[in-house]
Amino acid sequence: MDAQSPHSADEISRWLHHWQDEADAAFLYRHLAQIEADPRRQQLYQRLAGVEERHTELWKKLLSEGGQECEPPSPSARARLLLWLARRFGPSFLLPLLFREEGHESRNYLALYRRSDADHTRETAYILAKESAQHARTLGELVGAPGEPWHHLESGGILRNVVYGFNDGLTANFGLVAGVIGAAVDIHLILITGLAGMLADALSMGSSGYLAAKSEQEVYTHEIAIEREELRLMPELEEEELSLIYVAKGMEEAEAKDLAHRVMADPQRALQELITNELQISPPRSSPMKEGWITGIATAVGALIPVAPFFFFQGEAAIWLSFASAMLAHFAVGAARSVFTGLSLLRSGLEMLGVGMGVAALGYLVGDALVRWL
Repeated sequence: MDAQSPHSADEISRWLHHWQDEADAAFLYRHLAQIEADPRRQQLYQRLAGVEERHTELWKKLLSEGGQECEPPSPSARARLLLWLARRFGPSFLLPLLFREEGHESRNYLALYRRSDADHTRETAYILAKESAQHARTLGELVGAPGEPWHHLESGGILRNVVYGFNDGLTANFGLVAGVIGAAVDIHLILITGLAGMLADALSMGSSGYLAAKSEQEVYTHEIAIEREELRLMPELEEEELSLIYVAKGMEEAEAKDLAHRVMADPQRALQELITNELQISPPRSSPMKEGWITGIATAVGALIPVAPFFFFQGEAAIWLSFASAMLAHFAVGAARSVFTGLSLLRSGLEMLGVGMGVAALGYLVGDALVRWL
């Protein structure tokens, strides 16, 4: 960085991070357009890629003005992982994640706009925030999540449930297995304890996933019922609300009133307009039972990893294989979590590896201490 640059090293570092994000987005959209079968979505991804490439040029110019000259970034390992997933499971598999990331970008660029003093930086941040929000709204229509993108940042779809269920089962059961290993019990007791822990954790996580999805579904149903009743009892007020919403979107008052009046002639259409524009909620994306099964199975698979070696090996061989397989799995699930956290694949993997080692050490020491104490 140039010594005369008015920007701090932290600020330049954030800009480089944004530049990498935009380059990754352009890379992903360009390749998604190549593997997408739907011609309409192909065109959409191509258009999004073009805008993201223009964003990378904006960052390059801004960085150059800040005294930072460097080569355009190559696609990150995380972006390559996402593309691999898209090729295996189809572009639609990534839509909730892309939607979430566009919402995050829009929010981050708005924050940059607010804190920046330089006019050119504020202008660039405004353009980026506006176009990222437009991207999020476009993707939101595809995933069934209308409204402001920054209000839907928890979306991650099935993949998120799988990753976090797997992570919970792996970490919790590995700590349990390490504890009974520390207690120096018979190898068969380690196996039985690990299987019992796997079953308990899978049932716990599965039921939690089911209840969370059921609660979401019940809230959605309740809010819709209230809105439907308001529409029946106070149609004049609801028509006025619709008119105000349309005005807020940029319509002339007379045009907004006319459109609201025509929409109210069809109660079902009016209800849908109010759900989308006033409540800004979308229906749950999957059934509670499906959420429960997916989360429970993913948890069971993660919990099985530290137990599996004890089916085939005895003594120290089983213990060391359990430790090694659990450590590798912790790194892998940490790398997978980078899809949601935005951290680098290597950094996220190493963080989870550290967590796994800490869990192993603590579990072992507690088991050993309890045996000595009892």
